[in-house]
Amino acid sequence: MSHDPNTDPNSEAPASGWATIIRVSPYVWPKEGGAWVKRRVVLALIALFVAKLIAVATPFFYKAAVDTLSGEGTADAAWTMGAGAVGLTVAYGVARLMNVGLQQLRDALFAPVGQRALRQVALRTFRHIHQMSMRYHISRKTGGLSRIIERGVKGVDFLLRFLIFSIFPLILELFLVGIVLWAAFDFWYLAVVVVVIALYVAFTFKVTEWRVKLRREMNDQDTDANQKAIDSLLNYETVKYFGAEDREAARYDVAMAGYERAAVRTSYSLSFLNFGQSLLITAGLVIVMVMAAIGVQNGSLTVGDFVMVNAYMIQITMPLNFLGTVYREIRQSLVDMGEMFGLLDQPPDVTDADDARPLKVTGGKVELRDVHFGYDTNREILGGITLTAEPGQTVAIVGPTGSGKSTIGRLLFRFYDVSQGALLIDGQDIRGVTQTSLHNAIGVVPQDTVLFNDTIGYNIAYGRDNATHEDVVEAARAASIHDFIISLPDGYDTTVGERGLKLSGGEKQRVGIARTLLKDPPILLLDEATSALDTATERDIQGALARAGQGRTVLIIAHRLSTVADADRIVVLDGGLIVEQGTHTELLEKDERYAGLWYRQQSDEAA
Repeated sequence: MSHDPNTDPNSEAPASGWATIIRVSPYVWPKEGGAWVKRRVVLALIALFVAKLIAVATPFFYKAAVDTLSGEGTADAAWTMGAGAVGLTVAYGVARLMNVGLQQLRDALFAPVGQRALRQVALRTFRHIHQMSMRYHISRKTGGLSRIIERGVKGVDFLLRFLIFSIFPLILELFLVGIVLWAAFDFWYLAVVVVVIALYVAFTFKVTEWRVKLRREMNDQDTDANQKAIDSLLNYETVKYFGAEDREAARYDVAMAGYERAAVRTSYSLSFLNFGQSLLITAGLVIVMVMAAIGVQNGSLTVGDFVMVNAYMIQITMPLNFLGTVYREIRQSLVDMGEMFGLLDQPPDVTDADDARPLKVTGGKVELRDVHFGYDTNREILGGITLTAEPGQTVAIVGPTGSGKSTIGRLLFRFYDVSQGALLIDGQDIRGVTQTSLHNAIGVVPQDTVLFNDTIGYNIAYGRDNATHEDVVEAARAASIHDFIISLPDGYDTTVGERGLKLSGGEKQRVGIARTLLKDPPILLLDEATSALDTATERDIQGALARAGQGRTVLIIAHRLSTVADADRIVVLDGGLIVEQGTHTELLEKDERYAGLWYRQQSDEAA
């Protein structure tokens, strides 16, 4: 009978089953190298084939033992009869044991191959997702994405194990048993078995196709519920702020109710499939056993033949019982893997050029030349920005919300490519350099520093690979957070919680500054790094930020003008265009846009 698994398929497969199998095959049979992999695959297949030969031969020992005990064997003397029966029974037991032993050997030989394939597929998918652009990640839900990867990797595992070690062995065993039935008995035994198996397979596949449609709905509900749960947990504080625990539970319950309805229908269809399979198998078993019983009655067959026919029918019935499950799971594994491979086939929006070279930073000069950009082709955010930050200079970019300030930072880090114009560092168009070298040259302190759920020491050390503890401490001192860290019971081994929730906003920002200082980049981007903090905390951090900018080209994206009054140059954006630029004093003397913003903010703070 078929059995429901614990994992579910996704709703669609962008690629056909055969195309997906072809995509997996190099992981099992590498085109280059991997001699040990091929060797293990061949040995596993040999063990599989020998095990099936022994399995098909085993009922002969059973038949011979029964015939000997019933007096239909060749031995006449009682002691010979007894000794022969005992020997045949032992041979039968040894054959069964060898069959099981070879199957376990097969699994042991193939296990490293399968796990290697899983690891490679998972790693490739993980790398690919990190290569995707910010546009892709903003448009995808993390919960749904993780589900696709999880199901896809599990699908690879299932496909490798069951396609090779269930479907292929089943076909081989049915073929060998068919030959034995025809040779040892007559054509009609084979005909009955073939017809029953054909009806069984057709029924199983037809009902399974129907069940897959039901399970797709079940899967959609499962994904929806998972996304709602993850989204709610990530926004734990917001839920608490608005006392929305019951509201979140109700949303989750609606999704789970849909899953429940789909799961019940799936369960009903499973019961129908199981009963239909049992009906066909039982009918075939009874027909063949009746034919054998008639043969025993008329003397053309022995009791041992009757037992052997029964043994063969049971032998082919057991793997057939799981055919529905195996077929459905293989098919749905192909669906899951197809979706995962579809994800892998999505090219990143931002890629390195074929002739991309490492960025060479000689001074850290940043230039924007007539830069146009829009997240949507129908709405332009930057309408032609031209500005220059000289090496070692601090340039602040200010303006009202939606003016395009943060967009410039994202373009500099090449989360997106400009629609028109160019962005250069030391005269090199950033589209012509490798992204790795570009990212290494720029340090970013964002508005909200997000930390890993690990220790403070780990989060600071994240700024530079292989950083020593002394390097971490030095960076923490420079960011004015060392004294706070050592005051904690566990010091640098203190865990910060999910997204750094155990730390205050100012403490998180200092950790962010420390890891950026540890990175030691020639260009520093402060993207509204203090706008989320209170005024007192902001003043404390300003000193750390000033020290962080010494000897570097600094771009400050700010909304609060008091934080950029000391900048070498202030650029005022409005509507995606530069409307003013100069020093703080020069812009106040102009008494135009910047001056208006300045006096308004000063009066707000005074109030």
